[in-house]
Amino acid sequence: MIPEPSLRRLPWYLAYARLSQRNGEAVLSSTQIARGVGVEASVVAKDLSYVAVTGRTRVGYDIGELVMYLEDFLGFSTQHKAFLFGVGKLGGALLQDRGLEQFGLDIVAGFDSKYELSGTSINHTPIHHISRFDELQQLMHVEIGVLTVPVDVAQSVAEMLVDNGIRAIWNFTPVRIQVPDNVVVQNTSIYAHLALMYNRMS
Repeated sequence: MIPEPSLRRLPWYLAYARLSQRNGEAVLSSTQIARGVGVEASVVAKDLSYVAVTGRTRVGYDIGELVMYLEDFLGFSTQHKAFLFGVGKLGGALLQDRGLEQFGLDIVAGFDSKYELSGTSINHTPIHHISRFDELQQLMHVEIGVLTVPVDVAQSVAEMLVDNGIRAIWNFTPVRIQVPDNVVVQNTSIYAHLALMYNRMS
């Protein structure tokens, strides 16, 4: 099983490989990737050993193969349907970001408690009242929930998601939600990263 730090670095390598590919390069070495993303070449080589891609000695990795294998390994080459909960400023911004589809995430609907948002859409993604979640989940069997709700309802909404078959939650709230062990939670705290940045600046 791949260690989490290695898994977190693989998207950096993919982004660098895609950029190099767009610039017309055909081959990348571990040293080039390491310089491009700011890690040691030995770390790159070790991380890529978990992926079924092999480089040639003193030549490097074929970029087309590297991109394909990394996309497949990371799950980006498969479309994963998701529902978004909480269509405020952050939720709305995520719905506007069609770039997520390049990474395999297709947000097929948004849900909110505000009745005035029901029946609207953002970037062709329909918005529904939260009361329709159960009905639409029974029809679509979506497995991923994106959580951008206010902090005071984060836990209760997460429990509703789990009760209706959501298997993974991408949590943008600063609340550490409690879910059963068989549900995957990925916390993405903008505020925590801001705190880290401010701390390092001072």
